[in-house]
Amino acid sequence: MSTTKWVLDPTHSEIGFKVKHMMFTNVSGKFDNVEATIETDGDDFTTAQIAFSAETASINTGNADRDTHLRSADFFDAEQFPKLSFKAGGFVKKSGDDYTLTGDLTLHGLTKPVTLDAEYGGLLQDPWGNTKAAFSITGKVNRKDWGLTWNAALESGGLLVSEEVRFAIELQFVKQ
Repeated sequence: MSTTKWVLDPTHSEIGFKVKHMMFTNVSGKFDNVEATIETDGDDFTTAQIAFSAETASINTGNADRDTHLRSADFFDAEQFPKLSFKAGGFVKKSGDDYTLTGDLTLHGLTKPVTLDAEYGGLLQDPWGNTKAAFSITGKVNRKDWGLTWNAALESGGLLVSEEVRFAIELQFVKQ
């Protein structure tokens, strides 16, 4: 079977995350500058080889002061570690359109395995004749596993920033 290359459609994709702030509300963010490719045997995504990267300096939470802090050495240290990356090791069908996505996440100079849940949205031809594939990906990691340990204790107890980071990722790929 021939290899099919898929390229991320950044205008219809979002690499989002949520983190608890003060232990009771969520702060959402995303990375604005991302790249991703998938190579499959034909249109069979269970054979997918997936590569993803994001510029850590492109973090965007909608608050300039917070984003500056997240780019600093307290968190992403964007100057020393300008990119984070994910390389998939497996895309396994669970049932229906539900898959498990496993791979290695490299962040802050450390590479660790992660397992995420993926929902395959299917294939669709857009009005301009392009074949597209869509995915929704969720999961969570502990940021301390990658050395992102900054925090502040609250007077009322608990911490300012949760250690758990939850992903909310929407991806659309264009068949090449």
